[in-house]
Amino acid sequence: MALPRMVRIRQAFARPRLDDIPRAVRAAIGRASIPVGRGDTVAVGAGSRGIANIDVIVRATVDHLRDLGARPFIFPAMGSHGGGTAEGQVSVLEHYGITERAMGCPIRATMDVIQVGEALGLPVWLDRFAAEADGIALVNRVKPHTDFKGSIESGLFKMMTIGLGKWKGAIQYHRANVTHGYEKVITSVGREMLAKAKIACGVGIVENAYDETALIEVFNAKDLEAGERRLLAQAREWMMRLPFDRLDVLIVEQMGKNISGSGMDTNVIGRPSNPHEPFPATPKILWIVALDLTGDSYGNAVGIGNADFTTRRLVDKIDMKATLINAITACAPGGAKVPATYETDREAIETALGCIGLTPPEAARVIRIRSTLKLGELDVSEAFLEEVAGRSDLTPLTDPAPLAFDAAGRLLPH
Repeated sequence: MALPRMVRIRQAFARPRLDDIPRAVRAAIGRASIPVGRGDTVAVGAGSRGIANIDVIVRATVDHLRDLGARPFIFPAMGSHGGGTAEGQVSVLEHYGITERAMGCPIRATMDVIQVGEALGLPVWLDRFAAEADGIALVNRVKPHTDFKGSIESGLFKMMTIGLGKWKGAIQYHRANVTHGYEKVITSVGREMLAKAKIACGVGIVENAYDETALIEVFNAKDLEAGERRLLAQAREWMMRLPFDRLDVLIVEQMGKNISGSGMDTNVIGRPSNPHEPFPATPKILWIVALDLTGDSYGNAVGIGNADFTTRRLVDKIDMKATLINAITACAPGGAKVPATYETDREAIETALGCIGLTPPEAARVIRIRSTLKLGELDVSEAFLEEVAGRSDLTPLTDPAPLAFDAAGRLLPH
């Protein structure tokens, strides 16, 4: 098959970033007037997302709480992730650099929960260790969610709902989402948690388009909801996007849980992972080819259902039990569906190009990305070059060159 020739381009996005992250965390906590006293035990919740500098941010939070005279400990605030076990969740934290040795404080993990309130006629569940503490500090990134759109999406409110609820809460709330909608559930449960649980503060993180820490703000319970809404608007403004809205084929070299909760960020690919919520229909991508799964996903390939073609090496890395736990908990079984699988990258890509209609493959509108987190530099086919020339935010970096494969049919690195 005659393959399209590709050109490496660079996208220009706004790039605010923090140079001294520990100092920023300490300053933000100091401004928040949090209700933490000497001798208080404070449960610091950390999640399962691939957040830039998360170990540095959590450590700075722990250090500042200790400087206030508190006795902090860390607990996994990640719903059903890590295989739905306490040991699995500790392992997830460890791979993000969050260990007792690195953090200088205990890590306490349990899947046990207690009821602390009620919302939408349902019990509100809270991690037992967090419930027993004198205060709870949440650390999470605020960003557009991969399943729904609203004024509260992925962030501190979601962590208070699904993260703090562990497996029991995650299953209950995802089922409630089918009936009430994500935003209503997350907002209602989060408000009840703020009213009934001892939420001392939320550390909100916003990243720029280059997956770098751009902004950190800390909110006490009273200011948390308004603060998160403001951070979400900022995160949406800084979000990285594909440079074009109409594609024949998108080649994704890596997907995974450390890249997005949906494996491939649905805000980038324009395909929702949840059938129960309305979602923007842009960009319009005819076919998506996913080539590999990151090691940090631990076999959880949820979101693979949004790809149309994939490879044997990706499928062989799937832990279907972990993938199904995640997909079924979210009441979105389609996220675990395995697409058409080919032995090599070349076969998968050529098959996708053979299904684009009457357009010759060499004239196809193709984009190749490392992952949906890495869009600062990417490869576009020659079909886009006229549009690239008219864009001040796009800079060509190479001459056109064909997609190249090794003798085993694997796509060669850039």
